[in-house]
Amino acid sequence: MAMDRLTTLMERFHLSVQAAPIEQANLLALAGEDSLPARLLFFPDGGHCHDGGDAVILSARVEWSGQRNPLLAALPSVVDYDLRSSPEAQSLVHLIQDEAQGGRCGAQSVINRLGEVLMVRLLRGQIEIGSTQTGLLAGLSDPRLSRAIVAMHDHPGRVWTNGDLAQQAGLSLSRFSELFAAEVGETPMGYLRRWRLILARQDLQRGDRVDAVARRYAYGSPEGFSRAFRRAFGVAPMAMRQVA
Repeated sequence: MAMDRLTTLMERFHLSVQAAPIEQANLLALAGEDSLPARLLFFPDGGHCHDGGDAVILSARVEWSGQRNPLLAALPSVVDYDLRSSPEAQSLVHLIQDEAQGGRCGAQSVINRLGEVLMVRLLRGQIEIGSTQTGLLAGLSDPRLSRAIVAMHDHPGRVWTNGDLAQQAGLSLSRFSELFAAEVGETPMGYLRRWRLILARQDLQRGDRVDAVARRYAYGSPEGFSRAFRRAFGVAPMAMRQVA
C-alpha cells in the first residue's frame, strides 16, 4: 500500500473552494489553443499575476487555513499544473465550470468538493516534482524523509526520538539528521515541536482544555506546554481557549 502524504494535512486544515471573479481568485484554469483546459495556476499567497495571454475558463478562491498550514507555506509563489497530462483533472475543471455557471441548487457544495479533489491532484503533482527550496514540500518529496514526516503527522502524540524517526526513514541517525536539516530546513525535533503546536492551537481554538491538549501532544506538564505555546504564538494557551 502506498504511503499517504496528504490525507492528514487535508483533514487537519480546512479547505474551501468557491467560484470567484478573476480579480479575487487565486486559482485559475487556462485554456489552450484548442479551447480545452490546459493549465491550472494556484497562487498560495492569495493574489495572482495572470498576464492575460491565455483565456481564463475558470476562476476560484481557495482558502486553506492560511500560513499556519505548513504545506501551504512551503509551496512556491505560483504552482503551474499541466492539465493536459491528466484527462481526469480536465474533467474536474469542466464539472466545476458547469456548476459555477448553472446556478443549480447545491452548486457551491459541489464546487467545494470537486475543488478539493482538483487541489489534491495539484498537490500530488508538486510532491512528485519535488522542490529545489528547503521546506516541507522538499521533505515530502524525498521517499525516505517522507516516511518520517508522515509518521509525525499521523502520530503527533507519540514520544518520538531522533532514532525512532531515523528508523522510519531507513537511514542511520547521522545521515537522517543531516538530510532532514538540509531538505526541510530544521531539525526533526524542531519540526515535530512546531507540528504539535500547530495542532494544539487548533484544538484550543475548538475549546479543548489546556491540560488535555498538553497530554495529547506528549508534553510532560501543562506548564511546559504553556511556555512552549507562548514562545511560538505570543499568547498563553488559556487565552486562546477563552477566545474560542
